[in-house]
Amino acid sequence: MTNDATQLDSSVGPLALDATQAAPSGGGEMRFAPPASAQRTTVLPRVDATGPRVSLSVEPRSRYEPSKLLGAGGMGEVVLVNDHDIGRKVALKRLLPELTDLGVLARFVEEIRTVGRLEHPNIVPIHDVGVDEAGRYFFVMKYVQGETLESVIEKLAAGDPAYAAKYSTEARLEIFLNLLHALEYAHAQGVVHRDIKPANVMVGHFGEVVLMDWGIAKRVEDERDPAATADGTLGAHDAGPRGRMFATRVGSLIGTPAYMSPEQSRGGKIDARSDIYSATVLFHELLGLEHYLAGKETVEAMLSAIQSEEIGFLKLVAMHRRPPAELLHVMAKGLKKDPAQRFQSAGELISELQAILEGKVRVQCHMTLTKRVYRELGRLADRAPWVGFATLIAVAACVVFAGVEVVRLALRLG
Repeated sequence: MTNDATQLDSSVGPLALDATQAAPSGGGEMRFAPPASAQRTTVLPRVDATGPRVSLSVEPRSRYEPSKLLGAGGMGEVVLVNDHDIGRKVALKRLLPELTDLGVLARFVEEIRTVGRLEHPNIVPIHDVGVDEAGRYFFVMKYVQGETLESVIEKLAAGDPAYAAKYSTEARLEIFLNLLHALEYAHAQGVVHRDIKPANVMVGHFGEVVLMDWGIAKRVEDERDPAATADGTLGAHDAGPRGRMFATRVGSLIGTPAYMSPEQSRGGKIDARSDIYSATVLFHELLGLEHYLAGKETVEAMLSAIQSEEIGFLKLVAMHRRPPAELLHVMAKGLKKDPAQRFQSAGELISELQAILEGKVRVQCHMTLTKRVYRELGRLADRAPWVGFATLIAVAACVVFAGVEVVRLALRLG
């Protein structure tokens, strides 16, 4: 990631083939030339209302003026640009100049059409598509001002007091619910994201939560998979084995190793339940502020643990920053190795979390039993205060009596 300014033009000129042709390059790769006439220019006139009469003047120029580079990966880059027609800042994503083979372009086109079909408040909308002066395809999307969930987690883990005050457990739960709403909608359209991770979730300045980067998303029913055409990474956090665990991959292994489901890590067929697993990994990190397999140092060790290391309730209880018990039970179910034992849909997981927010805790262990008892006593006190008070006294008396009996038994045995 860099903040350096960048230009939309390039020393790499348009490809030599016409829009209907594809031919092998010198290295044997298939290359495709976009239509040269697709360059975008402004169409709206400038309005001058300073004098007694309103005048319009045509000032054709490049519609999108680059401002700065927002981010770059192994396949493309995202640039902040000024849209001179509408007068707003937008984000423009385009392929890197050296990537001209058909497989890369097919993935890019699939991303555009996938996101374009998904119109939802928690999914970034696409405004426009085009070809720049260098002959590279691009698409324009809403510019979400804010920060990634990855950045939020890093600051929470560092103990930033402002972030600790802003992102309570309840606030983080609401963020996760917004992410689940995006997944629920996408899954209903038959699309799996395949790359759910904190770096791909934006939290805007107004609290909006947006699921980004649909570059390897796929319709479950499609047999063809453009992301499997070549092995490689689409970006990395840092160099070295650990960086590769958190980088998006394509080829025989598709997704980000650290957030894959067991079936995804084996390269098998996946469905919406795979996204549920990945989302639960993110949920664990959002609440616990560390990855659930933080001790793994290589991709191989990570994938082996994903496939074989059980993450049950008792293991989750040992978390350094332990969230409420009812949320640990949610994580334990979401991280089941067998997809049939997980939440079967984002909607099912949403219902479970909303019930928890409403105080409807299911009894699953001694901790959730205690919470349920307190909740029911509170409801009883609202409906019948004297009955509730009497019940509380009775419970307290039972506890005292049990404590006295334990002491007597200990003295007798001693």
